[in-house]
Amino acid sequence: MAYSDKEPHGGRLQRPAGRDGTFINSFMQVCRRHGATMGCLALAGLFLPSAWDRLGAVFAPLFSSPINYLAAGAGLVVFFRFHQRRKTRESNWQNLLWLGYLLFISLVEEMAFRLFLPSELSAAVPFLAAVIISNALFALLHYFTLRWHWWNCLFTFAGGLGFSHMLHQSGDLALVILAHWFFTFMNTPLPPAPRPAAL
Repeated sequence: MAYSDKEPHGGRLQRPAGRDGTFINSFMQVCRRHGATMGCLALAGLFLPSAWDRLGAVFAPLFSSPINYLAAGAGLVVFFRFHQRRKTRESNWQNLLWLGYLLFISLVEEMAFRLFLPSELSAAVPFLAAVIISNALFALLHYFTLRWHWWNCLFTFAGGLGFSHMLHQSGDLALVILAHWFFTFMNTPLPPAPRPAAL
């Protein structure tokens, strides 16, 4: 998950502004378009049969030794804040909120696309196909909600497959969420900033 705070002719991640002038250059736009979409999908997943049993299984390592995960999370926050302070940007409180948002999006995306959706699809198709379909949808949503270039969506698809493999091998969703949080931050360490008005 990420954004582009470049000019509306396009940027590293985001496509040029559409004919209607659509371009994402604010924190609230990211929250409304992407955060709300992913959050609602994860919330819907909680109503699926056996959803809570699945969550209990993949969060078992976290419940058994929470101190380890808290320490890892605290270490990431220290690293993130150090990295942010190296960049020039006002509104430090917003940078801190951005870290919370990235953790939230890492949580809900992993729940929706690495746990709930593949588990449900695997009742109808082979598990590998379910994983591919789930991660294809994950990447496609980035194309529409964040207006990413298609090639960035391909990298998102590949990254999603990597997280799926990590969850399948470890059975530890909290670990995957931390990894997702790290890579998402490295991709977009700061929230988008509105472009200054033209003089």
